Amino acid sequence: MIELTRAQASRAAIERMYVVMRHLFIRGYYKPGGASGHAIMQDLLILEPEIYGSLADPQKVDLNGLVYVFDRLPKGIEETRYIKLTSEEGYEKSSFTKIIPQARRRNCYRIDEEQMFIEITRGRSEIYDILTHLTFIYIEAEKIKQHAQDKKGNALREWEQLEKIVTGEQALTKENEEVAFTYLATILGRTYQETRDAHHRFIKHSKKNNGLFHIVYWLGKLAINEELKSEDRIISFSPTLRERIGHHIYGERWANKIKRALLHNGLIQRPIHIISSNLHSVMNTFYACDALGKKGKNTDFLNLMEEVSQGDNGHLRDKIYHSAIEKGMIQVQEDSGTNISVQIFDTAKTLPASLPSNIKMPESIDAENAPVIVVMDYAFGEQAFETMDELLKPYESENEQINLDVQSVSIMGKAGILKGGKGDVMTPTAHIFEGTADNYPVENDLTPEDFKDIKDLKFVDGPMVTVLGTSLQNKDILTYFKNSSWGVMGLEMEGAHYQKAIQGASKIRNNISKDVKVRYAYYASDNPLITGSTLANGSLGLTGVKPTYYITLKILEKIFNN
Repeated sequence: MIELTRAQASRAAIERMYVVMRHLFIRGYYKPGGASGHAIMQDLLILEPEIYGSLADPQKVDLNGLVYVFDRLPKGIEETRYIKLTSEEGYEKSSFTKIIPQARRRNCYRIDEEQMFIEITRGRSEIYDILTHLTFIYIEAEKIKQHAQDKKGNALREWEQLEKIVTGEQALTKENEEVAFTYLATILGRTYQETRDAHHRFIKHSKKNNGLFHIVYWLGKLAINEELKSEDRIISFSPTLRERIGHHIYGERWANKIKRALLHNGLIQRPIHIISSNLHSVMNTFYACDALGKKGKNTDFLNLMEEVSQGDNGHLRDKIYHSAIEKGMIQVQEDSGTNISVQIFDTAKTLPASLPSNIKMPESIDAENAPVIVVMDYAFGEQAFETMDELLKPYESENEQINLDVQSVSIMGKAGILKGGKGDVMTPTAHIFEGTADNYPVENDLTPEDFKDIKDLKFVDGPMVTVLGTSLQNKDILTYFKNSSWGVMGLEMEGAHYQKAIQGASKIRNNISKDVKVRYAYYASDNPLITGSTLANGSLGLTGVKPTYYITLKILEKIFNN
């Protein structure tokens, strides 16, 4: 009998999870405590993803994982037995309060005490992402349930005391806080210090979650009620969502609005450069020095950006934004459902004197042929194909069809790194789509050579793997990708989807020029092969500022000078 390696078993588990999830989506519902739910749980336990460090430990609740997941799920979801994934179905016009998670822009609605609706507009990747997070919290809920009861099923004293605190029967005060943390640590199978640290991490985003005490109690309570009272938890999918998924409804609406904005402003027939990135780096590069009175060669632009990026400097960021609007930046209002905001920059209105000295500008720019830059916020997984595919299509109205003169597409952002550390910059030479035979070699117009004068950062190139979900990667899979002949240097979720759309538009459908320049660059947000360096261990902070702006400056320089 041939035994599978850990990497092979893990890849098979990922493929099974996606097959089961797609089956359940078509079926319309499932019970996490039922056979289908247990099948997904078992595959996630086989995987032991790095982002959920102690998932497979039956005694320890994964605290970092809880913080990570509840940043991405709506406040109060731990209390609800019924969770329904819906399409955009009019709930934004209802009296239900819209709930938006801390780290994911998705609209959610608390329907009643037991039911939560989550609006899906970003395609299948978003569904898989949510189901993976829910599977994780149900696994942790089982551990909490086991720690809350003795072998006869009777509630332990620590659970009863936790219940008094959460229900308000006993107030949590400074005097009894240490005792409360002791009760909670027992329920979690964690040390007192670990529990206290996790509590404080939840407090940071207290407006977006109910806190560690509340979350642990309700996760355990629903798991106990399902066992003792047969009160099943159920996840379902609305018929409208099942009907619409995969049909580019939101992407088409989004792209048409951008093209109408270009037409309305007389920009649609100018050279167009698309940048997928955050919504601050290009805007700040064009307008920050001028808005903050820092024009001149003596301004250290990167230090200024670190200052602007400080958490308590929101007033500086507001000042830059308002200045940008006043000086001609077009903000396309996002109401398409994609949750991808867009900014348009007419560089004919950009004065070289207001730009940082880091950008090498041509001496003169022909206003009629000056670049138009369309900056789109990050897409999510498969949504990258939907949005880019629609954006690169010609603009069609009743009277005309206009092909866009797209001269470059630049993709920048953060990604996991396998051959380096946080803050390093990666320039891909190919995208490998995990779980498929698809791979996309890239003629990348960005290479480490472009950054050779930068001494305080490391730059690497090589293939990148586009993963089905960051929450599904473990060391075995990633080590295989890194050390095998694939030679992968990093991982992200959108690259292959973007490249598929760009190649289709330029080389097959002839919607844009075959000579379109393609630029990919990512800075490392984490290294999942290093313990303590995964996304669940916290954000980059200011570490990502310099690589973000080094990449931005180089992309803009190439746009102006190529």
